Amino acid sequence: MINLRKKIVILSLITFLITGMISGCGTSRNTGKSDSGKAAEHTTQQAGGTDKDVKAGQEKSASRDIFAMDTYMTLTAYGENAEKGLDEAVDEINKIEQLVSTGIDSSEVSQINKNGKGSVSETTGYLIERSKEIYDSTNGVFDITIYPIMQAWGFPTEKYRVPEKEELKKLRGLMGADNVLYDEKKQEVTLDKEGMKIDLGGIAKGYTSSKVMDIFKENGISSAVISLGGNVQTLNGKPDGSDWRVAVENPADTENYLGVLSIKDKAVITSGGYERYFEQDGKTYHHIIDPSTGYPANNGLTSVTIVSDDGTLADGLSTSLFIMGPEKAQEYWKKHSDEFDTILVKDDGSILVSEGIADNFTSCLLYTSDAADEL
Repeated sequence: MINLRKKIVILSLITFLITGMISGCGTSRNTGKSDSGKAAEHTTQQAGGTDKDVKAGQEKSASRDIFAMDTYMTLTAYGENAEKGLDEAVDEINKIEQLVSTGIDSSEVSQINKNGKGSVSETTGYLIERSKEIYDSTNGVFDITIYPIMQAWGFPTEKYRVPEKEELKKLRGLMGADNVLYDEKKQEVTLDKEGMKIDLGGIAKGYTSSKVMDIFKENGISSAVISLGGNVQTLNGKPDGSDWRVAVENPADTENYLGVLSIKDKAVITSGGYERYFEQDGKTYHHIIDPSTGYPANNGLTSVTIVSDDGTLADGLSTSLFIMGPEKAQEYWKKHSDEFDTILVKDDGSILVSEGIADNFTSCLLYTSDAADEL
């Protein structure tokens, strides 16, 4: 018996479409790459919206284009306090970056990695707690202690190399987010293994987008859309009351869209190995590392999009489900379908869309409706 609440619609693609032929959905406008490679969604609106949007909603609008967290960001807000809200949002983004960036020597995370322990702010402490929760929920698939392995592959510095098996085996022995000890009362973090290092980049931008939404709400912003290196989050709908339309990049052809999501009050975050990689000896190595092997994940998916009210969760799960592969990712969604929805793109080009967003997702790729299936 099929549980309709646990349904996943499978859109089987015609073989030639896997090569990247698109049916009239438009061309991708890349907003920049994040340091975790998640730049796969783009709003179909211009950064400041359109004149029609402003007129329909009778709202003032303002926008900011900034570079932070090693990526380009666009923020657009509507309302009387749009300028003030954006000023505060930019300040918050810069503050978070200074606290958690591994590329800033004075950041709390860098100091923890250098000394094996350290005092942390409420922000860093919260991100560590959420990381550990997702680590437990995904049975260790999401692991902030992956950083030494990322360094071995050269992804943080872009000095790429393929590590030896013995090197990866040794580094994997330093892993395990359960060895990251956080004393909430003292606001102190201790790494329980010598040589351990952490990286909060897997959830930092998702957390940041949610914080920006909180700031907008505090300022009475009625409508907003932001893209933090492709991590999209919206507040309410557009000023005219209609849904925001967010395009999801096609992993087989990054110049075009896979499809378009209609959303309100959601974060939309995608992970895929096609965004950041290098080639050596004719083989491609991407940046999404499987903690169980120390090598780039190769489990049957080319991209994963997460749609959730919670930007922090969406960021962490987009990477986690990609590593899990289609079968385990589907099982995870079935257990947590009240927390998020997902779009999974398999290696064979087929798309799996969870029930909660199936009616809000329009595929830009041709498929046959009679090929749809349910789980």
